[in-house]
Amino acid sequence: MVNIIMKVCVYAICKNEEKFINRWFDSMKEADKIFVLDTGSTDNSVKKLKELGVIVKVKKYKKWRFDNARNDSLKMVDKDTDICVCTDLDEIFIKGWRKKLEDIWDKSITKLGYNYNWNLDKNNKPIVNFYIEKIHTREDYKWTHPVHEILTFIGDKKEIIKYTDEITLNHYPDNKKSRKSYLKLLELSVKEDSQDDRNMHYLGREYMYYGRWNKSIDTLIKHLSLKSATWKDERAASMRFISRCYINLKRYEEAKMWLNKAIDEAPYLRDAYVEMALLEYKLNNYEKVNYYCLKALDIKTHQKTYINEPFSWDNTIYDLLSVAQFYLGKYQEALKNVNIALTYDINNNRLLNNKQIIENKINYKI
Repeated sequence: MVNIIMKVCVYAICKNEEKFINRWFDSMKEADKIFVLDTGSTDNSVKKLKELGVIVKVKKYKKWRFDNARNDSLKMVDKDTDICVCTDLDEIFIKGWRKKLEDIWDKSITKLGYNYNWNLDKNNKPIVNFYIEKIHTREDYKWTHPVHEILTFIGDKKEIIKYTDEITLNHYPDNKKSRKSYLKLLELSVKEDSQDDRNMHYLGREYMYYGRWNKSIDTLIKHLSLKSATWKDERAASMRFISRCYINLKRYEEAKMWLNKAIDEAPYLRDAYVEMALLEYKLNNYEKVNYYCLKALDIKTHQKTYINEPFSWDNTIYDLLSVAQFYLGKYQEALKNVNIALTYDINNNRLLNNKQIIENKINYKI
């Protein structure tokens, strides 16, 4: 069997990522070449990248769009590259990815979907996991959309996408980094294509983040009305976000109505059950908290989707259950669940205090 040697190049955009560079480079150096487009760093990013042998170009933009920057960074990649790998500097491949990529790839593939841990807990255990598709052929794609940009196929042959769990990319975001440009860019994206269901959903979510409750509700309902909005996971998320807006407007019955819609839309996802439990907890309805938490725990399969909320798979359910069961007089069950909650966060003072209160109640009864 002939061993076909492929040229693999990594490309990325960067702005003030100095603290991530060494870690990122160590993960990416399995590639033949690494290209970075710096978009105006004021720290030592450019200097550090060049010292590591990364090919760097600097370009500042008067009007920022992520797709333009991604496309400019892709233009840096050698034309004879067989496989392009786009990453961000807050992401890390698990070592050995290059060999696995070569084993998986064949000449018919145009794009590869691989394992992406978008959110990890303190123990590096995945909480939100899905397939990401940012490995692709050199000439068949361009980046589109001002924000939440995606690879759009422009090739003259058939697009072939393959998926694998053999390659894993972990995400360690800088939560202090500003995302304030996202709202205007999402508004621009929807203006450019008002029928794009994905960005309509993102825009509605962004309005929610900004506390623009009625604007968010209107936009998310618009998302649900689009003919192309058929993905049940995302539809259910829009319904949950509408519910959150109604909660902030103190319109709790409408909030419950939309959570019930979300449950009906995607009953295989925990998220709407947990949000309903959180709402009932807010309203001191402990029987219902207990009910919805147990319904959530009946779902054992953690779907590979970006829609999953971290609180559906961390200690939140067990925390809620322990409190609800305490108020319902189910002290032994409450103790069991607070202990499970503590396995996720062993030094959590509030949970430790709750455990002590529950134990005191049990001992007093004895």
